[in-house]
Amino acid sequence: MLLKFNGRVALVTGGSSGIGKLTAVRFAEEGARVVIADIQEKAGESVAKLINSGGGDAMFIKLDVTSEEDWLNAVDKVIEKYGQLDILVNNAGIGDTDTIENTSYETYQNVVNVTQNSVFLGMKSCAAELKKTGNGAIVNISSIFGISGGFGNSPGYAAAKGAVRIMTKQAALEWAQKGIRVNSVHPGFVETPILGEADRKFLADATPMGRLGQPDDLATVIRFLASDEASFMTGTEIVVDGGYLAR
Repeated sequence: MLLKFNGRVALVTGGSSGIGKLTAVRFAEEGARVVIADIQEKAGESVAKLINSGGGDAMFIKLDVTSEEDWLNAVDKVIEKYGQLDILVNNAGIGDTDTIENTSYETYQNVVNVTQNSVFLGMKSCAAELKKTGNGAIVNISSIFGISGGFGNSPGYAAAKGAVRIMTKQAALEWAQKGIRVNSVHPGFVETPILGEADRKFLADATPMGRLGQPDDLATVIRFLASDEASFMTGTEIVVDGGYLAR
């Protein structure tokens, strides 16, 4: 059976849990060699072990996505082990929950640093290797709150995810004829650790389909965008939200 990603190497940030974990597993199932990049060592190592025990090929790299030095070291490690980098999924991110008046500047800066600046650093650090393949793909995980005002809170998260949306389009135009496609995915309310103590019933009720999304709902779309099946797609945003933004 011909697998979508035979011979390709994919790096997934925030790969130790949630959407990132399922994305890494799905890439491996389609023949990719997968790099799980995360600050959570134990969880990240367990994902790599899971993939390897199932006959796949994965490695874990500890990566602080806000550190340019960490990014450059991570790319060096990928090339040292696999010799190439074909796919980058910028999935790492954190959120905030308060209104503007109640959000400290420190919190705002931290959310933007982890959720927005990490995407800039990832694309910048990986660009040269992705170009070398002539068929590179970047998938940036934004949010429905990068398109809409949501519930009127979470200013850092909204600002960061909105920036990821537009930065994706900018990079897509820059690299349109240089061998890298860049697209964004905009999840709705998904059952992942970032939800924290959120009222899951409230979020499910706010979704027209009446349920939370699951990580695999997103992993399937990410896998598609990274594949040759999406070879004429760049600068595109795909919303996976159970109908939330259709209202």
